[in-house]
Amino acid sequence: MDTRRQFLKKISNAVAYLGIICMPFVSGIRWAWGKTQKIILPKGTKREVLIQKNPADLDTRDLEITPLNNFETMGLVDHRVTLNEWHLEVTGHVETMVLLTYQQITALPYIQRNVLLICPGVFANHGQWRGVSIQELLTIAELKEGATHVTIRGPKAPYEKVESVQRFPLADINSDRVFLAYQVNGEILPEKHGFPLRAVAEGYYGFDWIKYVYSITVERVVPPLRTR
Repeated sequence: MDTRRQFLKKISNAVAYLGIICMPFVSGIRWAWGKTQKIILPKGTKREVLIQKNPADLDTRDLEITPLNNFETMGLVDHRVTLNEWHLEVTGHVETMVLLTYQQITALPYIQRNVLLICPGVFANHGQWRGVSIQELLTIAELKEGATHVTIRGPKAPYEKVESVQRFPLADINSDRVFLAYQVNGEILPEKHGFPLRAVAEGYYGFDWIKYVYSITVERVVPPLRTR
């Protein structure tokens, strides 16, 4: 399973890198594809038939919510965060570095979306996720002009590794396709699912849904210069 996940992660990162180079063109194609090619899943679709699907290809508007006690997990499940020692940091290509407590985050306007998480070949969870828009956090930190991506990290060392860091294009942040959840199915996010915050990434595989988030970094990624 780890080998398969690492392979898929490398493919995902390669596609993301190409997206940096061809961003406007690729974004246009992605939007058109999403509008015309998504498969609308009928009510009653079994989760088992979704585990080999690409979540980016699926329209889940009619899909039932998975009961939380039926949620399966992936990655680290026993990392414990002490809230009076934890904060979320917003750094990088912003005017002001921001540190926010859990109470400050949950007091901000929330967003709520039903989003499907697929661990390829293993399980599919369709949850109702509530959390904070990263765009809201970037407004607080005053995003600088020219920002292109946001990198999400969690948890802190000694657990942090490649699988716990993921970069997302700013377009997916601004559309709230990617946000930070602190609740699922009306309950506080359980520890095994990433308390206090986890990334919810619509259209991405589950290994990009970073758990135990403690940091978001805004980046200005410049495409490499062409050489003859």
